Amino acid sequence: MPKAVQYSKGSIIYFENDNDERIFILQKGAVVLSSTDIETGNPMTIQLSMGEFFGAKSALGHFPREETATVIQDSIVISMTVQEFEMIFSNNQQVIYKMLRVFSGQLRGMHKKTKTLLAHQEELDQKEGMLSVARSFYKDEQHRACMDVCLKYLRLFPNTNETETVARLYADAKLLFEKRDKRNKTEDSSQRLSTAAGALAHFSLPAFERFQKKYENGQVIICEFEPGDSFYLIQSGEVQLVKCVNGNMSKLDILKPGEFFGEMAILDNSPRSATCMAAGPVQCLEFNKENFEVLVTGNPQIAIILLKLFCKRIYDQKRRVRILTIRDPLTRIYDVFCIYDDMGLSTRKTEKSRSFNIKAQDIVQWSGLSPEKVQDELNKLVLKKKLQIFENYMTITNIEEMKYNVGLKTQPHS
Repeated sequence: MPKAVQYSKGSIIYFENDNDERIFILQKGAVVLSSTDIETGNPMTIQLSMGEFFGAKSALGHFPREETATVIQDSIVISMTVQEFEMIFSNNQQVIYKMLRVFSGQLRGMHKKTKTLLAHQEELDQKEGMLSVARSFYKDEQHRACMDVCLKYLRLFPNTNETETVARLYADAKLLFEKRDKRNKTEDSSQRLSTAAGALAHFSLPAFERFQKKYENGQVIICEFEPGDSFYLIQSGEVQLVKCVNGNMSKLDILKPGEFFGEMAILDNSPRSATCMAAGPVQCLEFNKENFEVLVTGNPQIAIILLKLFCKRIYDQKRRVRILTIRDPLTRIYDVFCIYDDMGLSTRKTEKSRSFNIKAQDIVQWSGLSPEKVQDELNKLVLKKKLQIFENYMTITNIEEMKYNVGLKTQPHS
């Protein structure tokens, strides 16, 4: 059971980078959280309020502490394990909703910081933003996605000055899509979907059937900038998250069965912060704002899953931001390979070498560097025999050396 722990002034409850999966509540006294801003390298300090949770994000997400918790006045702190937290608070709607909104705000802030680092640009309004997304998909020859975004735009803004432009873009994308898609018409996408059916048995009950949606490869499920009135749970297949930055698509994450997406707009009534599209056949459950509260209240475990999901996404997005703050281009590229390794995306590995299904364009998107700069640095690595480049994958000869070099360059003010 949770226990009350007394700490004297000057005590450290935990240090940054500790692997400590306890969750705390400040009951009495004063505690500050100290960390380093990953963008500026400057120190940051936050003083906690009475009754405030701390340490929850890293504990629920199972990653190292992101800050140091220091006692600045004799204090009493409630300490509990993740299991104890779930047992006590999973039915406490007020606490869960507050934490969901806090984590949602933090994740949205990390998305904005990522976009700022990738390109300093003015914020687009909804109409300009969605048109930019459609054009980006067209430029990338993702014509099905372009068509989907155009249709969303025309439904939302049927009487704007850009209506004819969007309609023409839709027609052009449809023509190209149909030409390329003819050779794929013989494949039965519903059969492909059925091979992954059965995932998440908890949501396979007949009561959930009315929420079920199916999407084909490349289809846009939600579009960046559009209003958010629903969220989704993936039953089968994978969903790619992308953002449009200065007319180019930047990949954020791949979501798998059992994960939610679109929930940020539900929690804070804001436009979509990213585009989510089917990476292959996808089957989802779609929930709206009205039944979101009912779903969470009636299924406490879903609220816990959502909390853990936010924690993971915040950590992953913060990890991505770190790449963009590295000044040395080669080290940025090293860190892209390191994050692929940390995410367990290697297709083949030995003690030191790793193979990843990654292309130069993927590194461009992750690193924020120009295609020319990325190709130049990759060529240098090949000449030094630190990298082998194949048609659909790359092989790193020594991942530990890359991690060591990244560690040297990512110290504050490096």
